[in-house]
Amino acid sequence: MASITMAYIPYNTDVGFLRIKQHYIHIDQWRIAFFIHVYASMWVLFAGFTQFSKAIQRNQPKLHRTLGYIYVVDVLLITGPAGLLMGFYANGGLWSRIAFVLLAVLWIYFTAMALIKARQKNFKAHRNYMIRSYALTLSAITLRAWKYAITNTVTLPPMDVYRVVAWVGWVGNLVVAEWLIFRHTQKQVYKKRSSQIL
Repeated sequence: MASITMAYIPYNTDVGFLRIKQHYIHIDQWRIAFFIHVYASMWVLFAGFTQFSKAIQRNQPKLHRTLGYIYVVDVLLITGPAGLLMGFYANGGLWSRIAFVLLAVLWIYFTAMALIKARQKNFKAHRNYMIRSYALTLSAITLRAWKYAITNTVTLPPMDVYRVVAWVGWVGNLVVAEWLIFRHTQKQVYKKRSSQIL
């Protein structure tokens, strides 16, 4: 992701993804949203990754909270809104636009709920919402992985591939997130029952 981001520095408008967005590059709000989204997303990926470190949570709670606030502020006020605006201009027609707009809305919602639950001291719910939020953050990576996998295994027109990855790039992540949450919940239930028996 870092190498992909570097290609756009300082303000390259004819590289990478922008090569297929030349008909939008003149639209000021889209262009600004794109560069904001690209540059700010690196902070989201890094800060969100650290939130699941038990060592940081246990030994450096202040660092955990600080990086958590960086993640939340970035998603809620910078990257999320920029991604939402970009979603309305997505390639691939209506279904691609719905996919990316829904992705942005859920990303913002899950992140906001993670913050609310943390402030309420409901850390179990906070953890679950952060898993969902970061699963959607990782769609920046899985979307590209799916695109690579599809284009190297089947022959489809480029826009058809784009329509497919617009959905599987994040829906698959969310399914995995829900499975992780369910598995963790089941383990907690099992531990509680075991302690009651003992």
